[in-house]
Amino acid sequence: MIDLHVHLDGSLTFDMARKLAKLQGMKQYTDEELISKMVAPKDCKNLNDYLTKFDYPLQLLQTKEALGAAVYELLKIQCEQGIKYSEIRFAPQLHLKKGMTQREVVEAVLKGRQRFQVEFQERESKMESAIILCCMRGADDKLNYETVEVASQYKNKGAALIDLAGAEALFPTKNYKELFRYAQSLKVPYTIHAGEADGPESIWYALEFGARRIGHGVRCIEDKELMRRLAKDQIPLELCPTSNLNTKIFGRIEDYPIPEFLDAGIKITINTDNMTVSDTTLAKELKLVQETFHLSKEEMTGINKNAKESIIF
Repeated sequence: MIDLHVHLDGSLTFDMARKLAKLQGMKQYTDEELISKMVAPKDCKNLNDYLTKFDYPLQLLQTKEALGAAVYELLKIQCEQGIKYSEIRFAPQLHLKKGMTQREVVEAVLKGRQRFQVEFQERESKMESAIILCCMRGADDKLNYETVEVASQYKNKGAALIDLAGAEALFPTKNYKELFRYAQSLKVPYTIHAGEADGPESIWYALEFGARRIGHGVRCIEDKELMRRLAKDQIPLELCPTSNLNTKIFGRIEDYPIPEFLDAGIKITINTDNMTVSDTTLAKELKLVQETFHLSKEEMTGINKNAKESIIF
């Protein structure tokens, strides 16, 4: 199994949250309280509502020790779940409240990744991983450009590529042309969250900017010409079904356009997005898709093959 789209802050476990809170002298919460702070409710209204569940995890992830421990724990959990390759993404600029620089944030995460690699390298279930650095919609331009620059320094040291995340409908993809032109000048590859809270136009801009993959991209279903373009160029979609149900892109899993994507020849992958916020695992996502749409063994094998072929690092 391969997870190309999983957020570090959105996948912090309750146990790790308690551990980090205790280490930092912060208030401890019960499971019920942590659910309210870290898990999307059934009546989640939209992506902006969903994103509020990152507030508390981010409070916990403001030290080098916390970041290293969190990425180590996430990789360990994924390994135990049978995942063979994972790309974990996070936004360095959201972890600066206690005085770290973006470079120090990235080094802390890579140190946690390295600790995992050393401790698990002898296991038969050995897994590989890479880190994606997210720029943020609505952030100060200086911070986003710094993220791209830091990515260029670590792209051969565990950091695979950059991304653009956040409130897509409020801060349209079209506004970030110069940012991705800068990334191209530094030879930093990128995926872009697009076609989640905003429509097909967002995906068209991501393609114009040179995105190698599309994060979510599910709303391409609204534009047949766009679907043909994605199929022709074999641009992978990082689909995250449960997350898209949480944010009300679709009301029911039966409405999720997996069959249409397969029929159109679009290169789809299945991912978790946020294991804690969406209360999911990759195995659950794959099972949900397979059972809902009665996918054959060959079709599921094809989806896994797509994920392997979509690794950029």
